Amino acid sequence: MKTIQKKTSKTRRSTKERKSEMKKISSWPESLKKVPFRFCSGCGHGLLHKIVAEIIDELGMREKTIGFAPVGCAVFAYDYFNFDIIEAPHGRPPAVATAIKRLLPDRLIFTYQGDGDLAAIGTAEIIHAAARGENFSVIFINNATYGMTGGQMAPTTLLGQKTTTTVKGREEKTTGYPIKVSELLSSLEGTSFICRTSIDTPKNVLSTKKAIKKAFQYQLDCKGFNLVEVLSPCPTVWWMSPEESLKWLKKKMMPVFPLGVIKDKYGSKQKT
Repeated sequence: MKTIQKKTSKTRRSTKERKSEMKKISSWPESLKKVPFRFCSGCGHGLLHKIVAEIIDELGMREKTIGFAPVGCAVFAYDYFNFDIIEAPHGRPPAVATAIKRLLPDRLIFTYQGDGDLAAIGTAEIIHAAARGENFSVIFINNATYGMTGGQMAPTTLLGQKTTTTVKGREEKTTGYPIKVSELLSSLEGTSFICRTSIDTPKNVLSTKKAIKKAFQYQLDCKGFNLVEVLSPCPTVWWMSPEESLKWLKKKMMPVFPLGVIKDKYGSKQKT
């Protein structure tokens, strides 16, 4: 009986000690509204929203941040971010962001765009904003498909990938090759920081946060146009479970869209 009491006492002390050693490492960002997301299960948008909100809080810029969202799954940004969001026509966020940044140069300006919006409908806008070296940031979500409109082929769709408009898989002879947006924009003199990350693992989530924070800081330092491309899962349109979509992203997407810093005008080229 005495032995049991000793063990219980020891266990209680250990539990109390463990609780005293625990520290809070995460909380709900002030820059994110306390409302449920409407994104599909396994979608990367919710996680990305939290990452962006945490960074803005850390930079102390919530009252001076303006985000720009287009049509598509990214359209819901105004429901979730707790700062100013401006809706722009499909593909046009870079054009509107250019105007606002020039009018309000002290604001933190970013566009939040999917691959269909940025790499197809808004190709001209993104290329010329980058060529001009406009001093704002772009968060480019690459899930290799048109999500909200039903899973059609996007400019980033992989060769062989089946979509509602390439039912037998994308063929280069008829629909061409995937566009590597980051590599394309990195060739322009106006770009300062171009990076590709992913959110398929905890390590890559941290790398994504680090890259976006660096992009925002470059903007605050007036270093010019920057873009972070994020490989993100879309289980619903890929006809997969959330777990399967993460595996597919790593196995199929990463070889075509390798992760890392593609251009850093003011730093060294290195893997994230």
